[in-house]
This record gives sequence, C-alpha cells and structure tokens, in this order.
Amino acid sequence: MTDAHAARTIVGIIGNVISFGLFCAPIPTMVKIWKMKSVSEFKPDPYVATVLNCMMWTFYGLPFVQPDSLLVITINGTGLFMELVYVTIFFVFASSSVRKKITIAMVVEVIFMAVVIFCTLYFLHTTKQRSMLIGILCIVFNIIMYAAPLTVMKRVIQTKSVKYMPFFLSLANFMNGVVWVIYACLKFDPYILIPNGLGSLSGIIQLLLYVTYYKTTNWNDEDDEKEKGTSNAEIELGRA
Repeated sequence: MTDAHAARTIVGIIGNVISFGLFCAPIPTMVKIWKMKSVSEFKPDPYVATVLNCMMWTFYGLPFVQPDSLLVITINGTGLFMELVYVTIFFVFASSSVRKKITIAMVVEVIFMAVVIFCTLYFLHTTKQRSMLIGILCIVFNIIMYAAPLTVMKRVIQTKSVKYMPFFLSLANFMNGVVWVIYACLKFDPYILIPNGLGSLSGIIQLLLYVTYYKTTNWNDEDDEKEKGTSNAEIELGRA
C-alpha cells in the first residue's frame, strides 16, 4: 500500500511538472501582446474557459471533496493563478467591447462556481457524493475544452499542413494525459481517468496527423497574425 502511494505521489509530481509546462505555453503569446500593447487577433476564450476548469479541479481536490488529492490542488491552483494573469493581460490591452465580454464571462464563472460550492457543501454530506458531482462537472468541462484541438485537427486534414499544430505541444498533451491516467489508476479515480484518457487519445491522433502530413506541409509561407492567434488558442488544458 505504501509502495502504491509512493508511486502515485511520484507520478503526480511528474504530472504537475508536465502540466505546468502546458500552462506556460501561452507565455510567448502574452509577451507579444504586451510588446504590441494590443491583443490583435488573439482570443481570450481559451484562457477564460480554463479559469473555470482550474477552479473546478482545485475544488475537486480539496480533502472534503476528494481526499488524498493534494497534487490535483497544487497544479490546478497554480494553473488558476497563471490563467488569471493571462486574462488580466488580455483585459488590459483589449478593446472596450472585448473587456465587457471578459468581465461578463468572469462574473458568470464566479457566480456559477459559488452556486456549485454552496450546493455541494450544503446538500451533499459525504466525500463520495461530493466527488461524484464535482467529478462529473469536471469531465463535462474537459470534454467541452477538447473542441479546440478538434478544430485544429480538422484544419490539418483540410490543408494537409501541420504548420499550426506544434509538435512539442501535441507531444506534451499526450504525455500529460498518459501520466494522469496512470495516476488515476494507481488509486482508481474515474473522474481523473476519463478526461485524461480522452486527452491521451486526442494526443495520439494529433501525433499521427503530424506524422501523416509533415511532408506535405509548406513551412515557407509567412505567418499571418490571424492564423497565429487561432493556433495559440488551441492549447489543450485537459489535465487533472
């Protein structure tokens, strides 16, 4: 039992490191926005969505919801902070209409999260009941977030080009999913297993597409801002 717990801890730490790398992926985009003093064609949607995702997973990892899930809290708490920084940067340099949309979205997310926390703590009195409700919500939100990589995979097939699907990001997403699947299996947790199993599958498909269309990709075309913006929006954050 001790060996299994130790193994789970080690795997969870590895998962934290890989997931942290994924959370860092938007940093070049944020630096570019900061230098341009404008968000240009970049979209805040994936970062706003990830804020809610991280809040939900952080709540899921709390001991009165799902005991023995400290490593779920550490990475998603860190991710929540980073995503709030990204959203803040967007807010500072966005137009008034985009700022309004960001504000409305964030207010809705906070209200929704408050309602979820209240209902969970007030109406559900065991960790099994609480983890089931929050776990299902986490799975739903993760599946919704997989719409982004599906969009980019569709583009790869249509254009026969992997130019806007970075290899190392796809590889990191695959590794991230696999590590958290192992973590979930060492102490069976279906709510971590299901979304990360789907994340692993998504990562495999992306890598296969990369192998298939790498030779037909034209790497000499100049990058336009709109394409870059869409590419950067495809960051998968389907971690635990």
